[in-house]
Amino acid sequence: MLSLPNLLTLSRILAVPILVFLLWRPAPLDYAITFVLYCIVGITDYFDGYLARAQGQISRLGQFLDPIADKVMVAAVIMMLVSTRKSSGEPIIHGLHILPALTILLREMIVSGLREFLAPLHVSMPVSRLAKWKTTFQLVALGALILAGAVPREEWVHAVGLASLWAAATLTLITGWDYLRTGIKHMD
Repeated sequence: MLSLPNLLTLSRILAVPILVFLLWRPAPLDYAITFVLYCIVGITDYFDGYLARAQGQISRLGQFLDPIADKVMVAAVIMMLVSTRKSSGEPIIHGLHILPALTILLREMIVSGLREFLAPLHVSMPVSRLAKWKTTFQLVALGALILAGAVPREEWVHAVGLASLWAAATLTLITGWDYLRTGIKHMD
């Protein structure tokens, strides 16, 4: 049950409080350390699935924990980036840029609720290619926004993070609608 892929997934969940703590104290060094940890966590997200498939160790525990690990990490990082401040005094995610962050959070709740509702009906909602692109843009966006705190003079890093956040939110709406259409077909 506690195979290497599952341990990697668990390590992502255990890394979330550390990410939150580091983002709580927004100094450039803390952002730099957070960025490195965030990249390691992102790499484990790839390798847990890869190893589970390659070694034939796909488990129910892994299928349960993997999406939870992703959602917990994304939600925690978004919340911290909305609340922590750059050296200029403004939050890293602020103004209209809160809309894509909120869109991503709401979609995750809706899709989780749909999956929970559809599970007893034995209806699966497999992850689409577009959803994988959404996740990629999301991970790049959050990583760039964390890195922007470490290199505050490099405004282009912050701009890349915000642009990727908007791209992720756009794909979030599209994939969320696809999942919702699937779910509605099975509702009375």
